[in-house]
Amino acid sequence: MSPDWLHFISITSLVAGAVCAVIIAVNEWYNPQHMWVMNIVWPVTALFASLLALAFYFSYGQLANMEHMQEVRKRNGEMPSKSETPFPLSVAKGATHCGAGCALGDILAESLAFAFPAIAVWLGWHAIFQEKVFAVWVLDYIFAFLLGIGFQYFTIKPARNLSPAQGLIQAVKADTLSLTAWQIGMYGFMALAHFWTFPRLLGIRLDVATPEFWFMMQIAMLAGFATSYPANWWLIRSGIKERM
Repeated sequence: MSPDWLHFISITSLVAGAVCAVIIAVNEWYNPQHMWVMNIVWPVTALFASLLALAFYFSYGQLANMEHMQEVRKRNGEMPSKSETPFPLSVAKGATHCGAGCALGDILAESLAFAFPAIAVWLGWHAIFQEKVFAVWVLDYIFAFLLGIGFQYFTIKPARNLSPAQGLIQAVKADTLSLTAWQIGMYGFMALAHFWTFPRLLGIRLDVATPEFWFMMQIAMLAGFATSYPANWWLIRSGIKERM
C-alpha cells in the first residue's frame, strides 16, 4: 500500500480537479463558449490542472464566450480573447486545447486496457513489450491523436471556412507535432513514476485502479503541457495553428 500521506494527497487532488471541472461546466452552461469544442476543453483541462485551469478560465477563457461574440459581431471588432490575451497565454490556451484530447484519450485507453487486458495483448504486450504499460501507451497515442485531430478540426474548419477535406488536412498539420510533444512529456513522467518512484522509492506497484495512479497522471499532463508549449508557440506564430 502507498503511504497514507500520498493516498490523502492523491484523493484531494483528484477531488479538487473534479470540483473545478464542474464549476467550469456549470458556468459554460449559462455562458457557453462561442467555439463549442472549448466547452469540452476547459472542464477536461480542469481535471488535471485543477485550480490553475479554474483561474485561467475565469481570467481569459470567458473572453471567448457567446456574449462577447455577439458584441463583436455588432461592431465588427476583434474577439477580446485575442486582443486582450497576451500571446504567451494564447499559446497556453492552444496547448490545453491539444492537451484535452490527450487527457480524454489517456483516460479512455487506460480504462479500457484495465477492464479488457486483451487489448494490451493485441497491441504487443508479451509479443513485443514485456511491460503492459508500453502497449497501453500505443493505445493512448491512437486515442489521443484521433480526439486531438477532432478538436483541432472543429476549431480550424469554421474559423477558416474550409471544406471538410481541407479542414482535416489542416487539423493534422496543426495537431500532430503539438500532440506528440505533449505525449512525450506525459510518457516521460509516467515512466519515471512507474519504473522508479513507486517501485524503487516506495516499494509498491503503480496500479491503474488506485487514486495514486490518476494523481500521477494529473502531474504527467502538466509535464505534457510543458513539453508541448514550445511546439504550440511555433505552430501559432507560423500560422499553422489557430490562435484562440
